[in-house]
Parts: sequence; structure tokens; C-alpha cells
Amino acid sequence: MSFNVPLAERMRPHSLDEYLGQKHLVGPDGVISKFVASGNLPSLILWGPPGVGKTTLAQLIAKHLQKEFFSLSAISSGVKDVREIIERTEKGGLFSNTPIVFIDEIHRFSKAQQDALLGAVEKGKITLIGATTENPSFEVISALLSRCQVYVLRTLDRDDLLEMVNRAMIQDELLKLRKIELKETQALIRLSGGDGRKLLNLFEAAVMSISTGDCVITDDVVMDIAQQVVPMYDKKGEYHYDIISAFIKSMRGSDPNAAVYWLARMLNGGEDILFIARRMVILASEDIGNANPTALVIANNCFQAVNTIGMPEARIILSQTAIYMACSPKSNASYVAIDAAMESAKATAHLPVPLHLRNAPTKLMKDLNYGKEYMYAHSYEGNFVSQNYLPDDIKGTVFYEPGQNPKEEELRKYLKKMWESFYAY
Repeated sequence: MSFNVPLAERMRPHSLDEYLGQKHLVGPDGVISKFVASGNLPSLILWGPPGVGKTTLAQLIAKHLQKEFFSLSAISSGVKDVREIIERTEKGGLFSNTPIVFIDEIHRFSKAQQDALLGAVEKGKITLIGATTENPSFEVISALLSRCQVYVLRTLDRDDLLEMVNRAMIQDELLKLRKIELKETQALIRLSGGDGRKLLNLFEAAVMSISTGDCVITDDVVMDIAQQVVPMYDKKGEYHYDIISAFIKSMRGSDPNAAVYWLARMLNGGEDILFIARRMVILASEDIGNANPTALVIANNCFQAVNTIGMPEARIILSQTAIYMACSPKSNASYVAIDAAMESAKATAHLPVPLHLRNAPTKLMKDLNYGKEYMYAHSYEGNFVSQNYLPDDIKGTVFYEPGQNPKEEELRKYLKKMWESFYAY
């Protein structure tokens, strides 16, 4: 065995019993454990951050179910590769034991590539397991998404990470050759960010940095080695997520200097400029919202402009937009409102639409008083009339709470004036 094989790869578990984390999925009562136990596995999308075990989990599922396992990377594979695998399963007569096709980074698959999978998944020729770090609602076509179960994998907690390091010291053939004392762990845990792969590779680098004598791992040792082993930027690797996170948090925190610095790091590393622009469109609504509605217009125009212009000039447009976003007043009120409304909508999906709000395209519906007492707002002074628009059981529920900024304070005054008898603003 060689140090040329990273520790994270050497320590990849060989069974679900060795798998750390994700107890909500693979614990005794976990849904994936139940699938494996029953032998009936639906197509899955595993959604979670880097280094939490998505690829490993897919491999272990296939191993336990004794299914043939095909692995494709969305970065290097195309429609041809997908079709070759499907044709191979058909020619090989594998329908009695449907093979698993694992697609890493499925969010990078184009619509055509995803369409190529659709028929095989629908007809049960393959069981698809897709792994993604992006919200599948936005990145996976609806037809394919509707045929898959989506499960969220969480970042590894402190106990899981410490167990991972301790196992490595005890079980890894190369680390067992060293006398290692894990004196401090705070830096390891913090720098890993819940990413098991990053944790093990950083730990191994720290061990290798001490060439003679006892190997005592302290926070200082880890911090020192982290500065040396972390690449400047890897647009296809894990550090990509740290940089975009810093960029977003800098704009959210109203720091234009930090925002353009992290933007420069991404541009120097060759990051996809549309990815950067798209993140600013999201931030314009999530973190600025109605505190400055113009931010969304500017962010969307930025997306269109960089798509048309390209580099190197696109850097100027991205910089202007990032600075604008950072300097804008902030509000997450719209973000909070839709999340609260969606939770309420799940719990109250049984409530009927009030009769006065219903459409009445037929005589029968009119006879049943559909729309009968509806008051048309434009027929009243100020284009407003006070009436209930929610199901009766949740009448008066406030989902949108205006933020504390000049524009939304004006909205609060308006809402309070108009809705005084309905909502507590």
C-alpha cells in the first residue's frame, strides 16, 4: 500500500455497518436500510455537500444487493456513455437483477443526457442513483425527478469526524506504522467543515509533515499544513464550495472588498462565470429582496450580459454587480415568508379554497355560489377592498413580516393601513 492512494480512499468503508453518518438514512430505522433489507430499491437522488459519503453509499447499496454497478461522472460522460450502458444491460439479459447506474454530479448533466436516462428508469431497465451538491429541484429535469426518491445527506458531525480519524489511526496499514498522538482536534474539525474526505486528507498531510520522532498532532500543526496543502482554487473540487460560500457571505455581510477578492479568486481559477452570476441572482432575492427590488433586476441583467460578453470583459460586469449587492440594504423577509408559507401549506393542504375565490366557468359552479361574494378590488377606491384571501381556518396568518429597512418599513405602513382588521402588522 502506498501514500499515493489518499487516506480517504484507503479508509472507504466496505459495508454499511462501517459507514459513518447519515443515521436518518442508513441507521436501524433508516429508509435506505429498509430498502436494502427488502431488496427493493427505487431510483434515488442523493443530495448533500461534498465529502459526506454519497458515492460510498451508492457503492455499498450495490454491494449489499449484489447488483452490477456502473459509475459515470457527469463531468466526463455524455449521452453516448449512458446509451452504451443501457444497451449493455439489455444485451446481457440483466433484467432479473436490475443494475445500478450511478451518476456523480448529476446536476452537471445536460437535459439531453438526462433525457437519455429517462426511458430506462421508467421501464425499470436500470436503477438510477444520482449524486448532487445542488438542489435537484433546479438541476434535474422534472420528468426524471418525479421517478426518483430524493434523500438529503447531512454534513458529518463532530462525533462522526472524530470516529473517522480514530478508525484511521487504528486500521490504516500505513498510519499504524507511526506512533500518533491526537493531542488537539479543534482545527481538524473546523477546517473539515463536516467533510469526511477533507478531514482525512488533511489529517494524513499533517502526519506526513512530521517526518521523525513521535507524531503529535496539534492545532498549530494542522493550521500550518493546511496553508500548504489547500490549492488556490479548484473549480471541479471541494475548495470550489468554500470559495463560493465566502463570496456569498461577503455580499450578505455588506463587505464589497471581500466580495471582489473572492470573486477574483474564482476568476483566476477559471470558474464558470455563469455559475457566479447565477449565485448573485439567487442572493438578490434571498438576502436583499424587497429592501432593494432593483438588485434582482441588476443581477438578472448581469447574468444575461456575461452570457453575451464572455471573458475577460465579463469580469467588470461581475465586479460591478457584486459590489452593488454588497452595498445594498439587506432583507431575507421574502425567503423567510415562502419557507413559512410552504410549511403551513403542507400542514393545511386539506383546506378548501373559499367559495368567493373560486372560478366559476360553468352554470353549475355559479349555482353552487362559486365566486358569488368575491369583491373586485379595482371597483373600489384605491383599488383595494378588505376581504379574506386565505382558507378560513388560517385567516389572519402573517407569513410576510417586512424587514427593518426603509423600503420595507414603507411596505409595513401600507399593509398596516390597508389590512388593519385582518393582519397584525
